[in-house]
Amino acid sequence: MSETNTQTSEETNAASDEALQVLLIEDNPGDARLIQEMLHETEELAKRVRPGEVSGRTPDISCETRLEEALETLADEHIDIVLLDLNLPDSEGLSTLETVHEASETPIVVLTGVSDQQIGVKAIQRGAQDFLVKDEVTSELLIRTIHHAIERARQQRDRRQQREQLEALNRLNRIGHDITHAVITTETRAELEQQVCDRLAESDAYRFAWIGEVNPGSDRVSPTAAAGVEDGYLDEIEVTVDENKKSGQGPAGTAIRTEQVQVMNDARTDPKFEPWRNQAHARGYLSTAAVPIVYEDLVYGVLCIYSSSSRAFREPETAVLVRIGDVIAHAITAIERRDALVSDAVIELEFRVEALVEPLVELSVSEDCTITLEQLVSGDEALLAYGSARDVSQETFINAVERTDGISDIRILTRRRDEFEFELVAPTAVSLFETIATHGGRVAEATIDDGEFRFIVELPRGRDTRQMIELIKDRRDDVTYLAQRTVERSQRGDTHSVSVLEDELTEKQRAALETAYFGGYFDWPRESTGEEIADRLGIAPATFNQHLRTAERKFFESVFGE
Repeated sequence: MSETNTQTSEETNAASDEALQVLLIEDNPGDARLIQEMLHETEELAKRVRPGEVSGRTPDISCETRLEEALETLADEHIDIVLLDLNLPDSEGLSTLETVHEASETPIVVLTGVSDQQIGVKAIQRGAQDFLVKDEVTSELLIRTIHHAIERARQQRDRRQQREQLEALNRLNRIGHDITHAVITTETRAELEQQVCDRLAESDAYRFAWIGEVNPGSDRVSPTAAAGVEDGYLDEIEVTVDENKKSGQGPAGTAIRTEQVQVMNDARTDPKFEPWRNQAHARGYLSTAAVPIVYEDLVYGVLCIYSSSSRAFREPETAVLVRIGDVIAHAITAIERRDALVSDAVIELEFRVEALVEPLVELSVSEDCTITLEQLVSGDEALLAYGSARDVSQETFINAVERTDGISDIRILTRRRDEFEFELVAPTAVSLFETIATHGGRVAEATIDDGEFRFIVELPRGRDTRQMIELIKDRRDDVTYLAQRTVERSQRGDTHSVSVLEDELTEKQRAALETAYFGGYFDWPRESTGEEIADRLGIAPATFNQHLRTAERKFFESVFGE
């Protein structure tokens, strides 16, 4: 908004530095010459109209003898005042005034003959600011009349703009109230977003509205709901959030990046709207506003609104749009939290990483084996990975592990005919998985098979998946995002047990319990002693026993307590 206001102020200052522009429409050469001489002889008019102007500046006067040429001048040039003779070779009477008045908002002073004073009064009733009888015009009277006409027109314009702005604000407040009501009555996010777009498009002030979200793993903004005069617009345009692309420098992409409302009040001239200008012009979009839909650190998307009027979005309306964006974001959060409670669903993001544990990846091809990492536990200084290997000998597997950078130790835990379980210690992988955990995710599973290392990150519903994808890519440039899916947590195990682990245990208690379980501490005979588990976690055996006992008590209380 500040950029728009600055540009408007600069344009106003530039206009005030120019001489006053007068358009004289008069076919009588004598009358025209008289008016021109009166205006050229004085500097008083400029001083009255623009008190801050430097002295010595006289008006610039354009003179036209026919209505047709006068209308062209009005269309092509900035004019401050029109002095109009009603009787021209190609137009006569009050119809001349009506034609000029419809063509421009420039204030008009009508020039009449002595016998035409009644016509002058009617001219004022039809939109002229004043009238002058030619034979009675003096230099002082001409200057005073022009000054008052420009001032009255400015006051009328200001009052009209204030009235229109108040009407727009009231209209937008009503829309905001209706959207708030829709929040209460809708059951799904898709239904809510569609109702928001429908309500905005119902208003005569807005021609089109749509809501979009950023595709996980890409920078493209894809529509999820739309209403109004669209006519294929969304199919023809591309909107991204990449500030290095022109498609990401418009209102929508900027609103998502900055999390602030973006307004473009003239789509015909603003250079940042150039990628979409032709499509917008074809559908009558002259101004647009983009409202980010954000709740805390979650960016759900953006609401884009288009108007067939220029400068349709001013500062008071922007404040209402911010509130509407907040209402939508809170509603989406509430809907997704409710759905999460009812369905206990989670989001899974699948990735492939190229240059990690390469000897093990090569082993999966040469031995046609599968290596699965089923549990990752973060210790104070290392990452403990518990998993299984199938269709490969222990000796071959251990040799591959010893050649793998980033793995400092290995233990074989249990042995079966075609499969064995193991424990790996991997200090260098900690930073990536700590980043995932810090932002609310966890690695649910990792698999090395057929020459690929893939891992799955699990997130609660409602988290910003795009943010997680970007964080992982920032940590490793060899990571490829593959897929996103929503699954019921019950598919991965008992939901009650998962809830206890997440809600009741501290991080250290959970790490002690998981390491003990996957390390074979509870097996008989034990695959790991308490001292070995404590050493893996980098803590004293007594501390391990304390964490483990507390975790066991909380877990059993949750099962048997009721």
